[in-house]
Formats: sequence, C-alpha cells, structure tokens
Amino acid sequence: MYDVIFNTHDVVLLMTAYQCILFALLLLTIKREKYIRNVFLAVFLLQQAAIPLDILISFGAEFRHIAIEWSPDLFYVFGFGYWLEGPLLLWYTRSLIYKDYHLRLKDIIYLLPFIAYAGYQLIFYYSLDVSDKKTIQEQYDLAVAPQIMNYVTLFRELFRVALGVICLIEIKRYTQHIRTNFSDIDKIDLTWLKILVIGFLAIRFWAVLVAAMIILSITFGITTNFEIMGLTGNYITFLLVSILIFFGLGHSSVFEGLELRPPQEPEAAKDEQEPEGQKEKIKPEMIEQLARHMETEKPYLTPALTLEKLAGQLRMQPRLLSNIINRHFDCNFFEFINSYRVEEAKRMLVDSQHADKNMLDIMLDVGFNSKATFNTLFKKKAGMTPSEYRKSVKPLS
Repeated sequence: MYDVIFNTHDVVLLMTAYQCILFALLLLTIKREKYIRNVFLAVFLLQQAAIPLDILISFGAEFRHIAIEWSPDLFYVFGFGYWLEGPLLLWYTRSLIYKDYHLRLKDIIYLLPFIAYAGYQLIFYYSLDVSDKKTIQEQYDLAVAPQIMNYVTLFRELFRVALGVICLIEIKRYTQHIRTNFSDIDKIDLTWLKILVIGFLAIRFWAVLVAAMIILSITFGITTNFEIMGLTGNYITFLLVSILIFFGLGHSSVFEGLELRPPQEPEAAKDEQEPEGQKEKIKPEMIEQLARHMETEKPYLTPALTLEKLAGQLRMQPRLLSNIINRHFDCNFFEFINSYRVEEAKRMLVDSQHADKNMLDIMLDVGFNSKATFNTLFKKKAGMTPSEYRKSVKPLS
C-alpha cells in the first residue's frame, strides 16, 4: 500500500496518455458529416497515448519490473505507435484540406517502416518463449543493447520528421490554392492544423537530437545529457497535448474541417512549370472581356465568389482565367477581387447618398464578410482606414 510505483516523470507520461485517450473517445462520439476526419484524429491521439506508455514500460524503473511480471509481451507493443504517427498525421491533414478524402492503395508506402518493424519484432522477440522474453528484459541495458537499434531509432525519428515536413508542404499548397481560387477566405481557419503539425514537428526534431546524442554517448563514448533531453521532451509533449485539447474544445471548426478541395497541384504552380510555348495564349479581347464584366456586372459584390463561378459567368476555363489574373494583373484571385471591393467601398464613402451608412453596412454591400479583412485590405490599398478615408474626402452629390 505504501510502495511508490510512479515518480513525477512517470505521472507526466500517464497524464499525457490519459488526455489523448479521453480526447480520442470524445472525437469518436461526436457525430459529424465528415466523420472520417474525427476518426483520423482519434486514431492519431490513441497512437500518441501509446508512445508515453512505451516509454513508461521501457524506462520506468519500478513499472518496468512490474511489466515483466505481468507479461513480457507488453514490451515493444506500444512502440508500434512511433511508426504510425507520421502517416496518421499526414492522413488527418489531407482529410481536412481535401474534400471526400480517402485512403488509396499507394498510401501503404507510408506504412512500410511500420510493417518492417512489426515483422522484425514478431520474428526476433514475440516468437520466443515467455521465459526467454523475461530474461531479455531483466538483463536489458541500453549501454549493451544491439547498437543497430540506436540507428533504427534515429531513422524512426527522421521518418517522423519527414512526414511532418510533408504535412507543412500540403498546408502551404492549400493556402496558395485558396488565395488563387476564393475571394472570401475568412471562414477557412487553419490555426488548429498549423499548431498541431508545427508543434509535433518541433518535438520530433527534438527527438532526433536525443537519438543522435544516445549514439554519440553509447557508440562513440562522448558524454551527453540525453536522459535529461528525453525527459524534457516528455514534458513538452504533455504541454502541447494539453494546449491542443484546450484549443480544440474551444473551437468547433476543429471538428468540422474545411469544405473545399484543392487540385492535386495548385493552378499557379502548374502554370509556372509549363514551358512558355505550351501556355495557353491570352488574347487582348479576353482581358477586355474580364475588365468589362467586372465594371458592368460587378460580380465581386457576391461574398462567396470563386474562380470557378466567375469563369462560368465569362464562359471561360477556370485555369485560363487564373492565368489572365496572374500574368496580366500580376496578382492572385483573392487580391484581384478584393481590389475591386475596396474601390467600390471608396466610391461609396465619397458618395453623399451613402452618408447615412456605417462601415459595417458598406463592408457588407461591397462583398466583404470580415471587418478585419476589410480594414486591412482597404488600408493597404488606400493608405488609411475606411473611417479615416471618409473623413479625408469631401462627399459628392
């Protein structure tokens, strides 16, 4: 009754696993239209719960002894979570930014390290007798363990970092896509996803450093404080998980995801890769048609205007329209449409017929949905805020 099983470091690991499991169960009980996103995130969190449990079993002084007595099969089974983190984070990221995303056969390539590791453990550990497994664990010492496993650990951490970088590339491409194809991006909030990816990527860089320090210390005899570094990483992970759960519960968009799907390659990027001779020729009448349509029909007054909708009004291919805006007007679709909205707002602020309207009315009339975006873009183009502009001009009858 008075035996101490867990120290403070162990409690942090248990709390990390506990939080991840609870958050995963919460996600699985929420019924949403895009349920697959919750499933990916829930499985990712369950995998995150497995990692601190693996650390606790492998390196917790008291609990390691208890685990050996309970069942030596507990060792390494939670370690499979390391190899699943990268693929799960990548799939969750894609499920948010791609509409109707689902796993494809080629996605199995991300599971090859996991399959190889699982096969190795099945052959060289789980096929042994229970007594042999207990002997291995009782005599285990990091300093005399097979050195190749330290390099496997380093590869594992580098693999997780690589997939984290791929997640960042996906987010960057999507950000470029929405600015190229949508005029209203205020409802598209990537904050949660960025915190999740960047946070875990930073922790994995730290893990790479720890793995390298273990190799330097054990293989090359260079003294390093890899144990302190490892403990610090555990505490940082606990804080990150706590922040993500708190942030997630306060923002419903975490569970809703995004409703828009970018192409496999952003239009602008495709255009840059095409040889000059193969680019679709932009005729002067096309430019004139676009400019005339913008001035006479004022499609920018529609808040939810997209590149595809505008292209349909012009009976033009979206890619051709994107090329015209990018190459002739030297801006993306978001900047192009909102420049017209700002000019329309300036006209309304000067016109005495609209003198009784407040800024919110004018903002909505010209197609903006966000006051922050309206003020930012107006000041960028006019050099002052809308209120300052109204005071500086003389109303016209």
